[in-house]
Amino acid sequence: MNKKATPHSEKKYGPFTAIAMIVGTVIGSGIFFKSDDVLLYTGGSIPLGVLVFCIAAISIVFGSLSIGEMASRTDKPGGIITYAQEFCSSRISCAFGWFHTFVYYPTLIAVVSWVIGIYTCMLFGLDGTLETQILIGALGMALLFAVNTLWARFGGLVQGATTVLKLLPLFLFAVCGLLFGNPAELHAPAQTLHSAGWLAAIAPVAFAFDGWIVSTSIAHEIKNSRRNLPLALVVAPVFILLSYVLYFVGMSLYLGPQQLAGMGDAHLYAAAQKLLGPWGAKIILIFVIISVAGTVNGLVMGNMRNPYSLALRNMIPASQRISRVSEPYGLSLPSVAIAFVLSVFWMLIHYLTQKFSLLGNSDVSEISIVMNYLAYIILYLQVMRMARRGTIKGFWRGYGNPALAILGSCIILYGGMQNAMFLLYGAISVVMMGCALWYFRRHSHSIRTPHSQG
Repeated sequence: MNKKATPHSEKKYGPFTAIAMIVGTVIGSGIFFKSDDVLLYTGGSIPLGVLVFCIAAISIVFGSLSIGEMASRTDKPGGIITYAQEFCSSRISCAFGWFHTFVYYPTLIAVVSWVIGIYTCMLFGLDGTLETQILIGALGMALLFAVNTLWARFGGLVQGATTVLKLLPLFLFAVCGLLFGNPAELHAPAQTLHSAGWLAAIAPVAFAFDGWIVSTSIAHEIKNSRRNLPLALVVAPVFILLSYVLYFVGMSLYLGPQQLAGMGDAHLYAAAQKLLGPWGAKIILIFVIISVAGTVNGLVMGNMRNPYSLALRNMIPASQRISRVSEPYGLSLPSVAIAFVLSVFWMLIHYLTQKFSLLGNSDVSEISIVMNYLAYIILYLQVMRMARRGTIKGFWRGYGNPALAILGSCIILYGGMQNAMFLLYGAISVVMMGCALWYFRRHSHSIRTPHSQG
C-alpha cells in the first residue's frame, strides 16, 4: 500500500549514526587510493602533503560549522536541498537538488564502488581487469541499495559498524609508520614537482574529504536533529583531519614517499605485506573493503532519498508518483529506483572513461566535487546575511566560519582548475543546473515547501 506522506517521520537514527555517517562516508576509499596522488603532485614532500591536507580541511571544518547553523534551524526532509530552499530560494534549491541527484552523488557512488572491486581482486588474487573490478563494484553497490531499501535501520547499523572497523587499518599504519618508519623522510627535499603545481594535489584531497554533506540527507530521521546534527558536523571533520594526517605521515614514513607514489593504489597492500606478512595483508584488505563499503553505504543512504526530496517540492518530473511512500519499507521506491539507475549509468560512464583513458589521472567524480564546493559558497554567504539580520549571534559564527569556508572552497576550486578536464566537467555541472532552472521556470507555479518533521 502506498501513501503520500513523509516516509521518514520516524526518528530512526541517534547522534552516533550521524557522526558515523560523516566519518564513515568521508573516511573510506579516498585516503587509501589518493595518498599516492598527493605525493606525485608534491614531489614526494611529506610536509607539503600535510599542508595540502590542512588547506583542504579548511573547507570541510568551517563549511560544516556554517552548514550546522542551518541544520540547527530546520528538520524538514531534504538536507542541503532544504537549506537552499529555506535560507536562499526555491530556484537555487532546485539547482542544488538536480546537481546532487543526477551528477554528484551517483558519480561518487560509481567511483567508490569500483574501488571495492579493486581491493576485492587484490584480496582473492583475481585478474584485476577493469571489467572484473567494475562488475564486482556494481554487485556490491546493488547489494547496498537492496539492504538500505529492505531494512533502513540495518543500513544505519552497517554505517556504525563499518566506521569502527575502517579506523583499525588507518590507525595501525599511522602508529607503525610513526614508530618504525624513517623520520629522515620528513626532511627529504621535494623532487621535481608536478607540472600543474603542488596545489593541484588539492583536487584528490578534496575527494578524500568529500562526503560530509551526505549526513544532512537524513537530518529529519535523526533524533533531536537540531542539536545532534550540528554536533556531528563539528566533531566529525576535526576527527577526520587528524586521522588523515596521521595515516598520510605514517604510511609515507613506513614505505618512503617515493616508493609509495610509485606503487599507486597497491601501496596499502604492499605495506600490509611488509608489516604482517601475506595472511596479515589479506586481513587488512578485508578491513579496507569493509571501509570502502561503508563509504558507499553512506552515499547510498543519502542519494536514495534525493529524488523523493525533490518530488516533495514538485521539482522533478513525475513528482506525484515519486513522493508516494511504500508503507512496508518507509521509503519512496521510485526514488530508490531513480538513484540506482543513475548510479549504474555513471558507473558505465566511469568504465568507458577508464577503459579508453579519456580523463588522464582523474575520474568522473573529481570535478563534480570541486563544483559542489563552489555551489556551497551560496549557502555560506546566506549564513553571513542571517548574521547581519541578527538571526545568528556572534561574529565568529556569523562571519568568521563562513568566510573561512568560502576561502576553503575557493582554494579547492583553484586546485581543481589545474585538472585538464576541469572545463569539461564544469560544463556538465553547469548544464545540469541549467536544466534544473529551466524545469523550475516551467513549473514555478506548483513548487511546494514540505512540512517540518517535528
